Amino acid sequence: MDRILSWIENNLTPVMNKINHNVWIVTLKDSINQVMPLIFLGSIFSMLTLPGSIFDWKWWPNFGIPQGWTMGMISLMMSFLIPFNFMEKNKLRKSRIIAGITGLILYAITITPQLIADNTPGFSHAAFGAGGMFIAIVTGLITGFILKLFGKISFFKEDSNLPDFIRQWFDQMLPIGVVVILGWIIVGILGFDLYNVILTLFRPLQGIAETYWGFIALIVIKGVFYSMGISAWVLVPITMPIMLAGIEANIAGTASNVFTSSFQYAYYTIGGGGCTLGLAFLLLKSKSKKLKSLGKVVVVPSIFNINEPLVFGTVVYNIILMIPMILNCFISASLAYLFTKVIPFAVIPKILFQLWYCPYPICTWLATGGSITSVILVIGIFIITTLVWYPFFKIYEKQYLAEEELEGED
Repeated sequence: MDRILSWIENNLTPVMNKINHNVWIVTLKDSINQVMPLIFLGSIFSMLTLPGSIFDWKWWPNFGIPQGWTMGMISLMMSFLIPFNFMEKNKLRKSRIIAGITGLILYAITITPQLIADNTPGFSHAAFGAGGMFIAIVTGLITGFILKLFGKISFFKEDSNLPDFIRQWFDQMLPIGVVVILGWIIVGILGFDLYNVILTLFRPLQGIAETYWGFIALIVIKGVFYSMGISAWVLVPITMPIMLAGIEANIAGTASNVFTSSFQYAYYTIGGGGCTLGLAFLLLKSKSKKLKSLGKVVVVPSIFNINEPLVFGTVVYNIILMIPMILNCFISASLAYLFTKVIPFAVIPKILFQLWYCPYPICTWLATGGSITSVILVIGIFIITTLVWYPFFKIYEKQYLAEEELEGED
């Protein structure tokens, strides 16, 4: 077992950390982080629609409209932010704003034929929201790549007498022209349906995520990474668009997707990834003075689903606690899937819920529109995951007690 841990620490983790710090991955992660305020605000507006639907209040304002102007605009924002951040990461700051604007143009060129085909006026089309996330990612990365290629090319010599801003205008015209003409030729002249080609390429990911084994695999992989100290954000460029598109379909009433952030925060991240709230309470009640002290520090953040201090303080590269953490990722997600998708005991969320810091079971009640059966399910998941933690924790505690006994003898 030590050899396995040594191989993971010395071989696998450096590779994953290298991927995690790749400029393309960092660009996507930063861009997603920057639209999170829109997603959070959209989540609040989504929850504010509940009183009207639950109590059938005809006078209640339609908060779906401001939700559309926040959550419904994230792909539009992403098409700007991806090339903007990509130029920033490549130290081409002078070109970052024009790169973002060019990204918006290529995104608009790509989605326009679909907007015309669907006869959707204004900004209400799904392409502007979560439904266009993969479009924004692809067009944004293409724009960033092209502008980087031309980033250090200039028509003028260093000793030119022209003001810098004028030289910058002319130097930026070429890459902008390349992006616009390329988009125009492919989409406008050749009639290539780039919008639906991109969606078709990424659609299998959504289908896989909604199968039991695909759903479980994604949750367990995130848990494995987290138990090794690797941020699950490395997967966000893939998982976030799928999750947001899934909940958008749920809100529209066209699907009952479980691979969504709303489902996640309703059922299987109790105390944070790996359902670590039970471990926090076990630490708090530990016979070991050191573990009890640690429990006092981590229990309050854990109640608000912030478990980095707990995970990095006890779980990371500790095989005794890595095993139950990974097991709980599997068990909690399996129970949530079983009692919603297979057996309709609890509710699959139909609203956007991103308030991950809300304590359980309050967040379950909010995410599921006040479902009591969902609250019962999450309490059951908490009890079961705590029982899974217990025997492994006792082994871990025994080691600390032995160490403290030796220290006392000295």
